[in-house]
Amino acid sequence: MNLGARFVPVLLLGLLIAIHAQLWTGRGSVPSVAQTRDKLAALKAANDQARQTNAQIAADVADLKEGLDMVEERARWELGMVKPNEIYVQVTPPSGAEGKAARN
Repeated sequence: MNLGARFVPVLLLGLLIAIHAQLWTGRGSVPSVAQTRDKLAALKAANDQARQTNAQIAADVADLKEGLDMVEERARWELGMVKPNEIYVQVTPPSGAEGKAARN
C-alpha cells in the first residue's frame, strides 16, 4: 500500500476526532450551551419578578401622587392612627372556654 493512501484517511479521522472532542468539551459545547440556557431562564424569571415589583411600586407612587386618601389609609393601617374626635375600637374573637360559654 501507498503511504499517501493511508495518510489521508488517518488525517481525516484525526480531524473528525478533534471536531467531535470540541463539540463535547470546548467552548460552545453541548453542556456549555445547556448551562447557559439554564442561566438565561433563571435571569428571565428574576427579571419578571423585578418587573412585577416595579409595577406595584409604580402603582403605589401613582396613588400617592393622586391624593391623600392612600396616605390616610396607609397611616391608619400601618401606624394605627386615628382622626381627631374619632374613637378606635378593636374587636377580637372570643377564644378558649370563655368563647364556648359565650356561644352557648
